[in-house]
Amino acid sequence: NNIDATHLPAEAHISQATLYALVNAIRIQETTYKSSGSVHGCALFKGSDMLMFVEDVGRHNAVDTIAGWMAMNDVSGHDKVFYTTGRLTSEMVIKSAQMGVPIAVSRSGITQMGLEVAERVQLCAIGRATNKRFLCFSAPQRLTWQTQLAEAAGKPVVHVAS
Repeated sequence: NNIDATHLPAEAHISQATLYALVNAIRIQETTYKSSGSVHGCALFKGSDMLMFVEDVGRHNAVDTIAGWMAMNDVSGHDKVFYTTGRLTSEMVIKSAQMGVPIAVSRSGITQMGLEVAERVQLCAIGRATNKRFLCFSAPQRLTWQTQLAEAAGKPVVHVAS
């Protein structure tokens, strides 16, 4: 299981508008996470359309459910976005890459090992994604900036972490 053998599509990208729509879709999703805070939510998106949402007490169970659904239904990850409420750990980044999903978004942060893996496979890891704020930790070439959106929101443009 060599992660360096994983190749994500070079052309895959996410626009700032799609990122905002995705975060909003998660926000309006009625979840156990909101009421209890003790479960992890994971979702798979194509553009701003949520294809699947899974909650589990174990974050790996939630992502594995999505991976299994993709495999059973022959769903390619090349044009998808993986979302998780939890941190982007190396395991979550590896699982996203193994699913062929080139963009991973979290409302939480990223671990050092998660960042190292994301940079190695050129997976776009976006964290701290809430409302109109986010941090792009890796593969910034996959993020299409729309500065008019930042100005319209009245917030400063978020700079990419280097």
